[in-house]
Order: sequence, then structure tokens, then C-alpha cells
Amino acid sequence: MSQHTRQGTTPQTIPSAGAPAPERTDAPDGRRLGLTLGMLVLPMYVALGAPSVALPAIGRALAVPFGATAWILAAWSLTSALAMPVAGRLLVRWSPFQVLVAGVVALAAGSVLAGAGPTLSVVIVGRLIGGAGAGATVIAVFAAATALPRRQRIRALGIIAAASATASGCGTLLGGAVTAWLGWRAVLAIPVLALPLLLAALPSRRALTRSGSGERNGSTGRLDIVGAAVLSVLAGSLITLLQAHSVGLPAPVTLVVAAAGALAAVGLWWRVRSTPDGFVPRRVIASRGFLAAGLIGGTVFAGYYGVLFRAPSLIEQATGGGPLEAGVLLVPAAACSVPAGRLVGTLTDRFAGWQVSAGLAALTVVGVLVVAIFTGPIPVVLGTALTVCGFAGAQAVLVSLAPDLVAADDRDTAQGLLTFMNALGGGIGPAAVAGLSGIVPVPVALAVLAALPLAGLVLSLTRRPTADRRPEPDATRGSPR
Repeated sequence: MSQHTRQGTTPQTIPSAGAPAPERTDAPDGRRLGLTLGMLVLPMYVALGAPSVALPAIGRALAVPFGATAWILAAWSLTSALAMPVAGRLLVRWSPFQVLVAGVVALAAGSVLAGAGPTLSVVIVGRLIGGAGAGATVIAVFAAATALPRRQRIRALGIIAAASATASGCGTLLGGAVTAWLGWRAVLAIPVLALPLLLAALPSRRALTRSGSGERNGSTGRLDIVGAAVLSVLAGSLITLLQAHSVGLPAPVTLVVAAAGALAAVGLWWRVRSTPDGFVPRRVIASRGFLAAGLIGGTVFAGYYGVLFRAPSLIEQATGGGPLEAGVLLVPAAACSVPAGRLVGTLTDRFAGWQVSAGLAALTVVGVLVVAIFTGPIPVVLGTALTVCGFAGAQAVLVSLAPDLVAADDRDTAQGLLTFMNALGGGIGPAAVAGLSGIVPVPVALAVLAALPLAGLVLSLTRRPTADRRPEPDATRGSPR
């Protein structure tokens, strides 16, 4: 094993004003790289919200119940989340640019298949492939951004967060317009636009070929297939159970899924204990503040995507308009991501990461409750705007914290697992709202949803996702898997 530079033992909070961390003078400009990477994530975040307004048309065209079309959204969220830790482990061997190219190709291929699918099952397969490509692309983007020095890193991540929040927030507008003018197949094919945008990243290829962890251990160890499998089954079971009622899943199938999830949870616990250097390394999840950061991000993402899932229909009910009108009204809320992404850089110069994340979680709680309690388009737009700010800020802050929570050798693995937890929360939010809405009134379902970012707020105040120091690389551990 090659020798690695040991990390220092200074506190790993985001530096306060007046004590900036030294930066390399030859580092890429964070703003320029952030703009390049921000463009690349636009199509995949649009793909999260745009299909939601096309689901009725898809159900009619393919002659399937509307509830069954919910799998089009769930499939994307599921494989996107699952691909993230896999891509994080691949970054041990591949550069961010190589993972980026592979992700964009899978993203485009899956979207073409989904757009051309003659049956719902083919459409779902395409969305599964496209979601996996999206997850890998996001990890490659974050790996390139987090390799920057701290101030440049925050700047780049702020721009990426603003781009992703704007794209997901405007997805309903774009989806409504494309459905009305070009049809639902064009909506599912929107992520293909990532291919030409990849060409725009070529001038920044040098920055994208830098290892996200700054160092590689040179290992060629095998991927821990068992660990990846049990994590996949656990995540898939959780999202499936939450949507079981809304998609009309039969009771025997629901019980089987629940049993599989329980077995996967036990299997994951056993795998982490028996294989410390496996797919979910024990030293990574045991790092001070790591699980807290992932859980906080997941709860904030759940609040945002849960509101984004429900906001268009609430606006349609209040105004009597259609999806296009709802999308137009939600544009101001999506636009809030731009100042939020820029403001987070200023806040992290003055406050520690846990303080900023606590404020963002509180903002998300308020936003969800505003949408739940008040009626009319203006409160819905206002509440959505608050959750947009929470989402954009949390993405930049918590992703930026990942390199400070673990040893340099584990940065890419930690990035994949942390982003997986965030994305899984993004899938849980809509699934929970959809599942509860068939049992209780929508305001009650949203009020229950608010409990998730509230839990994130409590975690921020009690667990404080900031490491006292970076763990030292373990010179005796085995090959990463």
C-alpha cells in the first residue's frame, strides 16, 4: 500500500471569519467549475419533477391505473440513491471525469428507453437505468467540487445547489409545457440533454480528472457485492412500503417486501460488523458527525421533495388551472435557490456547519407547515420557497462537510454514502406523502412530513455534524471494497 499523508488534528468546523484556511494558488476557480458542473446536473434534477405532471397522460396512453404510474418517480429516486455509494467506491479506481462520462451515458440511454417504451414495464426499466446514471453523475460532480480548497469548494457547491434546486423547482413548469406541446414521451427523454452539456465540461477536464480524495491507495480490491445488495434491498423495501397503499400493492406482496426489508436491515448490520472495510465501511459511519450529517440532509431533502410533490396539485385545486399554470406560479419559489446558494457561503464564514444546518432544517419545517396549514396559492408558493432555501443550503453545507469528517482515503466513499442518505430522504418524502394522502387528509400528511426535518433540527442541535478531527488513515486495514 502506498504511503499517505496523515491529516492534522485541528477542529474541523467551517472556519469562522478572520481565520480562513490556506488555499492552493493553482486550484481551479470555484465559480467557474461550479457553473460547469451546475449545468451538468440541470437535466437530471428536472427529471425529478417534470414527469409528475405527465403521469395522468402516461396512465391514459399506456392504459394502466394512475397509481401504478407512481413507480415512474420511485424508480428514478431509488436507483439514483443506490448508485451513489457504488459510484463513490468506483472513484477509488476511476477519476471523476470517467465516472461522469459513464453516468451521463447511462442517464441518456435510460431516458431514451423510457421515452420510447411501449409498455409501463419498459418505461420503468428505462427510468431505473436513467436514475442509476443520474446518481453516478451527481457523485462525480460532487467529487470534483469537494476536491477544491475549502472556500472554493463552498463557492462551487453553492452554485451547484442553486442549479439543482432551480431545476427541480422548475421541473413542473417544464414538464407541463413539454407535455402540452410535445407529449409525455418528450418529458421522459429530457435528461438526454445531459449529453451535449457534457461537451461543455471538456474544457474543465483537467480539474475533473483530479481524484476526489486527493490521494489513492492504489488498491484493486473487489467491490463488496453482498454489502451493496443488502443496502439496495433495504432502501428499495423502505420506499416500496411507503408507497404500498398509493400504488395498490396487495397485502401478501407488502408483507414479503416488509420481511425482505427487515432481513436486509439485519444483513447490513451483520455485514458492517463482519466486514469493516466493505461496501459500508465501519470506520466511515462511525466517524464523529457522519451519520448525523447524512440524517439531517435526508430529513431536509424529504421535506423539500415531499412539498414539491404535492405543491402543484394544491395550486391547481386553489386556482382551477392546469399543470402549466401551477408550474408558472412555482417559478418564484424555485428562483429562491439562487440567493440561497450564494448566501450559504457567507453564512459558513461566520457560523459552524452544525449551526447553519440547524437553521436550514428549521426553515424547512416552517415551509412544510405553511403548506400544510394555509390554503391558497400564495401560502403554497411561500412554503415551497422556504423548503427550496433549506434544500439548496443543506446540499452545499453538508456535502462540503464530508471531506472534514473522514480520512482522506475515505473521502469518495463517504461522499457516496452521505449523498445516498440525502437522496434516499428525497425519495422518502414524496413516498410518505403519497402513502399517507390515501389514509388521512393532505394537510395531515404534510404535517406528519414536517416531523422529518424537525428531527433533523434536533439532530443538528444535539449531535452537531462537525468532526473534532479527521480520522487518521489506518495503515493496517485491508483493501477497500
